[in-house]
Amino acid sequence: MEKGDCVQARQAPRDRIVSMACELFRQHGIRGIGVDAIAEAAETNKMTLYRHFGSKDDLVCEALRYTSEKAAAFWDQLEASHPNDPMAQLMGWVKARAQCLEDNKFGCDLANAAVELKEQGHPAHVVIENFKLAQRQRLEKLCRDAGVSEPELLSDTLSMLMEGAQVSKLATGSEGPSMRFKRACEAAIAAYRQPANTPPETVAP
Repeated sequence: MEKGDCVQARQAPRDRIVSMACELFRQHGIRGIGVDAIAEAAETNKMTLYRHFGSKDDLVCEALRYTSEKAAAFWDQLEASHPNDPMAQLMGWVKARAQCLEDNKFGCDLANAAVELKEQGHPAHVVIENFKLAQRQRLEKLCRDAGVSEPELLSDTLSMLMEGAQVSKLATGSEGPSMRFKRACEAAIAAYRQPANTPPETVAP
């Protein structure tokens, strides 16, 4: 038995279903995979799946929440890696996002879901919006703590660079504009970074 199979066997059925749903949605899209395939991959059956989740939409929402929770833990790791140094944390954010961009060939699960689930009123939109809002607020706070001149504008700039790089990589591959994501972020931070030991402004007599 492979190591991954051992881990899956130790998981409760509900956790296996969510974990496999995340992976299969990532690979095939939410519309491209059905509950039968998810249940089979989770080594259970459709009856068990529906006992834990009333509908496929409920499972989609739970899978997105699961992905959101994993992404949220990233901020704690960032603070632990650079304690009491917001600028180092900000540069760490850029480095980590660049590495994620390089490693992840499927893009952002939540952004992909937002594009795929276009129908108005789908319950997943609330999960996606809450996650994106929380990420934006954390990045804006980090920019403010780092002492940049326009934290809101910089955080939105970095967010748009990340979102755009993910789409660019999917569309044109890793040799397209996404390969300059890290340099673009560093240039944006440098543009808003306050010079060290800036003397206070003097008022002319």
